[in-house]
Amino acid sequence: MEQFINLHERLESGDCPCFIIAELGTGYAQDFRYARKLIDAAKKAGADCIKVQIVFADEIVHPLSGVIPLPSGKIALYEHFKTCEKKLDYYARVKEHAEQRGLLFLCSVFGRKSLEIAKELDVCMIKVASPELNHYPLLKEIAHLNKPVILSSGVSTLDDIKKALAVITQNVALLHCVTSYPTPEDEYNLKVLPSLKALLRVPVGVSDHTLDPELIPTAAIMCGAKIVEKHFTLCKQGAALDDPIALTGVEFERMVKAIRRAEALPLEDLSLYLNQTYGRDRINAVLGDGIKRLAASEKDNYNTTRRSVLALTTIQKGEVLSAQNIAPLRSEKNLPSGLSPEFLSVICGKKASRRIPAGKGIVWDDID
Repeated sequence: MEQFINLHERLESGDCPCFIIAELGTGYAQDFRYARKLIDAAKKAGADCIKVQIVFADEIVHPLSGVIPLPSGKIALYEHFKTCEKKLDYYARVKEHAEQRGLLFLCSVFGRKSLEIAKELDVCMIKVASPELNHYPLLKEIAHLNKPVILSSGVSTLDDIKKALAVITQNVALLHCVTSYPTPEDEYNLKVLPSLKALLRVPVGVSDHTLDPELIPTAAIMCGAKIVEKHFTLCKQGAALDDPIALTGVEFERMVKAIRRAEALPLEDLSLYLNQTYGRDRINAVLGDGIKRLAASEKDNYNTTRRSVLALTTIQKGEVLSAQNIAPLRSEKNLPSGLSPEFLSVICGKKASRRIPAGKGIVWDDID
């Protein structure tokens, strides 16, 4: 199977088509038979790559995170993630089947255990999801692998992206997205793609969470996207968290064909086609002004979706903070967020100035 030795060369060469990723999310984790059907359908629909999430609940959220409203309904997130946990041999079978079907195998990792599985699998690329963009301890470990990395940049500021790229400095591409499910199409601000490419000097693409199979992907091509990622499902009423906003095989194939048509058109003709198909006002709304900012639908999630330092257990006054009692996790809706993971090495070894309940975000006043 082809390996991406240099993402910049692979994505920026003039004759290289857009790289299309079918995001299987956690749907593949139901059972191997279902995973195989997902992979086969993604191949038939024209995907270049399938992506899975290597999930261990303890690496993502706190056991006290509670019930969270998601596109698929109200979900006890920690318990759901526990049901998605698989062992190395399962991922090896999924990877083998994907490669037998001529697809690249990409995985998102969320902590040391999932990264170890990715290393054992010798994956060709690593994906960092938007909430992990500030998980600096994880980013540092990923950087040591010397593997190509795709970073998603939803619910992040330009400064957040720069900090991540200061850790992972080579062989990296950036996906613009909005961490809201489904995303209002007029919040995508696709003109930010050429801005990010010029400023950060990395290949850019889009991870699309809107419901339309064609609009955002084709408009992104006009703005220079070299990667398009879209959630993939066999059934929108399926058990995976993102199935309600994912594309079925028929819809995904529509998207792929639309992307390939868009790539074949001169930019002026593509612009004319989009304006005639969707209307100039709608296209202008999707394109936005090109200034990188938090989208309206994700602003309220900035501190809770991203990582912050939480108390794993109840910490007593005078107890030393360590990897055994604090960790960088997503606080989600029900737990108070804490300090950024960039301060984790600073506060480890310090003593608690007061009792800190399990699940609470660690703040400076908690530290003696």
